[in-house]
Amino acid sequence: MKKKLFERLSRRERQIIEIIYRIGEATVAQVQEGLSDPPSYSSVRALLGILVKKGFVKFEKRGKTYVYLPTVSREKARHSALSNIVQTYFDGSVEGVVTTLIDISATELTDRELEKLEEIIRERRRKEGAHE
Repeated sequence: MKKKLFERLSRRERQIIEIIYRIGEATVAQVQEGLSDPPSYSSVRALLGILVKKGFVKFEKRGKTYVYLPTVSREKARHSALSNIVQTYFDGSVEGVVTTLIDISATELTDRELEKLEEIIRERRRKEGAHE
């Protein structure tokens, strides 16, 4: 998935993708139920059709029902979306993102969480040092 792929989605399309990722797979009715101020059933069905054409979801016919599933792993989708956020709102600064995440955290980080973050940083330094 290209980093800019999520830029091609409307707000409603992103909401629909989020619902499908959250529950794993969804029917039109389940998507409609998960939307705030939902559009009509036929509008949701049309939006899902657009997402199929754009390559974000696929569908399986189960009896008379169509079930929609993501085409990209949640991890790849997260990576793509976060890369877009880092570039758009933080001018590419990972430090800015991490600082903001720590600042807006509802609770203090535990010692275990801080140790894990330090471990990730040490590992990254080790890998980057091996490439120089």
